[in-house]
Amino acid sequence: MAAMEPLTGYSTSPTGGQPLLSDPNAPLPPPIIPQKESSRPPVYSPELTALLTSGLSRKKKPLGPGDLTFPPILPERADPNSPDAKILGPFSKRREVNARWKYFRQEWKKVLPPLQISVSPGRDTGVEGNDRDTSSAIRKIGFDGTTVLEELVQLTTNPRNKSPEGSDRLLPNRWLRRRYQALLGKLPILTFTLPREDAKAKKPGGFGVSLSDNALKARVQGRRLPNATDDDVAWSQQTDIQPARNA
Repeated sequence: MAAMEPLTGYSTSPTGGQPLLSDPNAPLPPPIIPQKESSRPPVYSPELTALLTSGLSRKKKPLGPGDLTFPPILPERADPNSPDAKILGPFSKRREVNARWKYFRQEWKKVLPPLQISVSPGRDTGVEGNDRDTSSAIRKIGFDGTTVLEELVQLTTNPRNKSPEGSDRLLPNRWLRRRYQALLGKLPILTFTLPREDAKAKKPGGFGVSLSDNALKARVQGRRLPNATDDDVAWSQQTDIQPARNA
């Protein structure tokens, strides 16, 4: 049986190297096993939640919001209100703690890490308290404060679409540009949208995931299929008729 994660997993030390695996603004969850501090479940930070639930930042299928509150590796019996729990009795609390931490560790390792956290202004930039909310919500990670992402995007730009003044860093070789485009497809852009107010209500800020327009994955996903020709339609109808004759 795997050992339970210690409370140091909630540490927000900048030298920890994995700041998105904790949330300094969230209260500690209550222990699953009463009076046992080491049985606290993991906390999914807003940044990690956005990365886990987006298909653009996952090596596998994105998770649903319910997967974070009740991991699918837990049996229904872990829910004390479920029929299984009422018939078979409550699920072991220690096994529940181990399962939650196991799921947390295995899923964050499937996330494609962002280089930095970007900021997107809301529609109404006059919301009071934006500076305070932004400073408390956005953390410095990876290559924050550098131009690494911008330089990668520039390397994937076709020289024909760029003015001669900024062509010193462009790659004339299409094969090389495609390699950098593939790299951009593995670098999700984590963006924090500032809170804003409209005529109806105040909307809180939040994190979202996207890809660069030059990323190879984004281009493939956004590519439209060509319109079907008369020959394509005739071939499709023919393939539908043949199985019916053989039935």
